[in-house]
Amino acid sequence: MLINTLELLNLIPTKEDCFNMKNNIPQVSVFQFLRHSARILKNPLPFHKKNFEKHGDLFQLNLGFGKSVLFCRDSDLALLALQKQQKNFRKSDIQTKDLVKYVGKGLLTNEGDDWKTQRKLLQPTFYKKNIYSLLQIMQSTIEEELELFPVDEEFDIFPFFSTLAFKVVAKSLFGDAISDKEIETLQYITEEAQMMLVKELRQPYKKWWFSLTGELKDKIQLTNEARELILNIINERKKLPTQNKDLLDLMLQSTYEDGSVMNENQLLDEILILFIAGHETTSNALTFTIQLIAQDKQVKSKIDEEIKTISLNENIELREILSSSTYLSAVLNESMRLYPPVYFIDRVNNKAFSYKDFTFEKDTTFLFSLYAMHRRKDLWDQPLKFQPERFMKGENYSKQFFPFGAGPRKCIGNNFAMYEMLLVFHFLNKKFNITPKFESIEITPLISLKPKNAFVSLRRK
Repeated sequence: MLINTLELLNLIPTKEDCFNMKNNIPQVSVFQFLRHSARILKNPLPFHKKNFEKHGDLFQLNLGFGKSVLFCRDSDLALLALQKQQKNFRKSDIQTKDLVKYVGKGLLTNEGDDWKTQRKLLQPTFYKKNIYSLLQIMQSTIEEELELFPVDEEFDIFPFFSTLAFKVVAKSLFGDAISDKEIETLQYITEEAQMMLVKELRQPYKKWWFSLTGELKDKIQLTNEARELILNIINERKKLPTQNKDLLDLMLQSTYEDGSVMNENQLLDEILILFIAGHETTSNALTFTIQLIAQDKQVKSKIDEEIKTISLNENIELREILSSSTYLSAVLNESMRLYPPVYFIDRVNNKAFSYKDFTFEKDTTFLFSLYAMHRRKDLWDQPLKFQPERFMKGENYSKQFFPFGAGPRKCIGNNFAMYEMLLVFHFLNKKFNITPKFESIEITPLISLKPKNAFVSLRRK
């Protein structure tokens, strides 16, 4: 019935796939989209792969009613949008409007001058010297959580990494000022809000139903409860002398050029975004990495050897552990190449521009597929092979490897995430041997690229 209606509206081209004669961009028709919609809803990546293989590095997916999205795996065009001509691009409404309902306007969701002001304010908070001051908090939190991992039994490790990563963010933000119960509440609310957003994005035709049933209102109310919980912690902290012991202290001391500080709502927005951005992508990356390690005995042996060498120095400092973990760093980079937690980056151009033989009209929505880009045969030697050594050869992959984005909007917490993951695997590999209990690595592409059925078994060393 829907397809018949679309035909009456002349929204389906006469050919399933055609070329836009104006700009030569390969087109994928709305009919193709609707025909595969059930599979796309479950996992869109095979559909994207098929069309990239058929059409090349660019194709335009027509969604009907005059709407379309341009999918891209061209790394040069991605760099142009993210870095070289980034002023001509903005984020899509998904982030600047849809996500705002749940986390407010912070670095992830803001645009223009407001974003520039906030980035300038918060950048020093995430300088390496400040992250180094959090390493002890990270270590104690990680080691406490690792003790809760099941031993000598088969289990899905993803939920455990998710809780671990959330607690690392919470403790790095608030130190001892937040209880385990409060962390559990915030984690529940954060994950509920994310799932609601996924529903809205994957099923836009049901938005009226989400509103009518009160489901959307309930999730918004949950985020308001999270804001109230965090605000209570902030107000209690303001009563104490400045100690510079966690991220909240640093954020409270951050000042704009005129000497003013963040207002209450702005501070809450930035903290909520840190929870969203700071735990989900990290837990995804940790899970994919442990699966890849568990499958490869040679890689596992090299990690063990590196950690053994590092541990010979009993008085080694945490920052020295990080700087000495060169192979483990390569393992993490290779894992994020194959399974980038942020597997798409969206942008919309503010004015028309030309690139190669293509012309893009103003307000074209681009989806840059990092997943596809990181697996291009012409950019990577044996792209489907897990080969950490490629990141130890001194080659510069900055023009084709974007696990944390690129340009001015590159993830502000990239050092925080890398340090946390290095410490997790350092202490996990010192404690446990890992045995895979899965046949292949499965994925669930939602807002981020999530692992699925990551069953392993841990045995104490």
